[in-house]
Amino acid sequence: MDPLVEIAIPVYNEKHVLAHSVRRLHHYLEETFPYRFHITIADNASIDGTWQAALELEAALPHVGAVRLEQKGRGRALRHVWSRSDADVVAYMDVDLSTDLDAFLPLVAPLISGHSDLAIGSRLTRGSAVVRGPKRELISRCYNVLLRTALAARFTDAQCGFKTARTVVAQALLPSVQDEKWFFDTELLLLAECNGLRIHEVPVDWVDDPDSRVDVLQTALDDLKGMARVARRMLTGAFRVPVEGRPRPKLPAGMARQLPTFAIIGVFSTIAQLLLFVLLRTVMGPLWANAVSLVITTIGNTAANRRFTFGVTGPERAFRQQLEGGVAFLLGLALSTGGLALLHALAPEASRVVEIAALVTANGVATLVRFMLMRAWIFHPRRLGRRPAPAEPTAVHTGRRDDVR
Repeated sequence: MDPLVEIAIPVYNEKHVLAHSVRRLHHYLEETFPYRFHITIADNASIDGTWQAALELEAALPHVGAVRLEQKGRGRALRHVWSRSDADVVAYMDVDLSTDLDAFLPLVAPLISGHSDLAIGSRLTRGSAVVRGPKRELISRCYNVLLRTALAARFTDAQCGFKTARTVVAQALLPSVQDEKWFFDTELLLLAECNGLRIHEVPVDWVDDPDSRVDVLQTALDDLKGMARVARRMLTGAFRVPVEGRPRPKLPAGMARQLPTFAIIGVFSTIAQLLLFVLLRTVMGPLWANAVSLVITTIGNTAANRRFTFGVTGPERAFRQQLEGGVAFLLGLALSTGGLALLHALAPEASRVVEIAALVTANGVATLVRFMLMRAWIFHPRRLGRRPAPAEPTAVHTGRRDDVR
């Protein structure tokens, strides 16, 4: 029998668009999709007649079902549907169908073939075509840069509402995903990567929904809180689940322990530098504000990494290591100052938000180089008089599950 794919559509007060979108999706899948499918409308406590519309669609269309939850939350709705699914692959998409449906089969195919464990649509990778306003574009790119620099995420677009997973994998991950709202799928992807699962990305064509009622500011704040919570769990080793991942490449000695700590310190350093930059920007120009804020935060960053990332204590060599950390400061200063200068040359009237976005991007690049300088030069074991640590063990892979297609 062909594999079964279950598509969840979480909705809250979407009566005006629900019937049109579900009928369009149902027709498209019946005409073009080569596998069995089921569409589940997950109503998050709507109060506008959405639930009645969902029941009418369930009665009218052969591959449509509906469930109602008495609490709001996209993550809560997906958890409810996916944890009870008996399909081979579970998926979800936003009710506005902003993503071109022609990307759905390429999204599902790697999971059915066994090549990948999860698959996501990406609006930020080569080959995608996106139409949306500059504000949401900037926020999305900054958010994904933060994920990559602070939490070492390797996927490019955490927020696109177009994702699939092998059901056995999703159900193993769900108990460890704590968020019930918009950060749910970001946390799911970070958890999957942390446990050695493979995430396939598909470039998508995507058109912004002008009727979107997402509270962008509140969602951004919730996402930052979610990132901090995930970072703490990574540091304490609580971000592991009993799911069979793929073997990871062997890391150089000590790096698996050092990277998460360095990333957490980098997050707080970046936030501190941005806050200082905004404060200093009220009394001085952007280049001086950037330089002064970098000097202050680099001293703290080097001291914190010395103690927590590389385990160096005591006053011995501390002054020398701060001076050597100044090389990393000069690198960050060159990148961020050059980025700001280029920004103001191209866009003299650039807003503070755009200035901050340019700083985040430049600091992300500088952070990667700073880690390598600290590891290979400033705090190298030979310079500290230590013996090199043994290489990190390779994760054990026991093979794929027999019951998964």
